[in-house]
Amino acid sequence: MDAKELLLETRIEVAPEIYTLVSIDHKTWNSLLDRPELSPRMTAQFMILMDKWEVTLLLDEIDLEVLLPRLSNAKIERGYRLMTFDLVLDLGIVGFMAEISRLLAEANIPIMALSAFSRDHLLIKQQDLGKALKTLGEHVASIC
Repeated sequence: MDAKELLLETRIEVAPEIYTLVSIDHKTWNSLLDRPELSPRMTAQFMILMDKWEVTLLLDEIDLEVLLPRLSNAKIERGYRLMTFDLVLDLGIVGFMAEISRLLAEANIPIMALSAFSRDHLLIKQQDLGKALKTLGEHVASIC
């Protein structure tokens, strides 16, 4: 099955929370690890990605507020909504996110792509969410 056909079987789910992307240096990250009370709630969706340049956190507003006093040197970008493509994808699928990216690029909508093991996600700025859902609406099975 190609990417366009898979997209037609996909249900889009939008999380109700507003999310923030946070970039911190490794020293700040290590100091946070020493404070378990600052960990994200296990009932909220979150992401932690560490590479050699930075640690990126994706947090909802509640978890962000807990961490803010410890993030004096952080880069913070607020106002994202998390869009999930609720279809379990085989890891050999080619072009699924490329097709989604193409549709949204043609509508001039910036995205931040995220992938979990079996599903893909996008961060979309709140002000672009309606336009993104309208753009993708005719290409997916349903939107919730």
